[in-house]
Amino acid sequence: MMEIKNIFSNLPDKISEEIIENIINNKKIRIERIVSKGHSSPPNYCWYDQDENEWIIILKGSAMMLFYNDISPITLKEGDYLNIGAHIKHRVEWTDPSKETIWLAIFY
Repeated sequence: MMEIKNIFSNLPDKISEEIIENIINNKKIRIERIVSKGHSSPPNYCWYDQDENEWIIILKGSAMMLFYNDISPITLKEGDYLNIGAHIKHRVEWTDPSKETIWLAIFY
């Protein structure tokens, strides 16, 4: 029997660290639910430089991302999505500290 789950359920009251949960993970694709609340890439962290493409969508909340060689971060709000090609260097500059930001990330 199929198990129904909800992307918005099982959120803890306090989120001290960003939550990354695998929904699907196999050789061809990885799908993650990411829950942030005021989290960002550490200031001394260089850049995400991944071997795989990453498609992201903000389901709830908002975030700002910065791409290498760009001067200003871009703001993502609910419903906004991006396709980030492999080895496109990027980082998370900000997520909303007042409410959860729920991301869906698909790595392929």
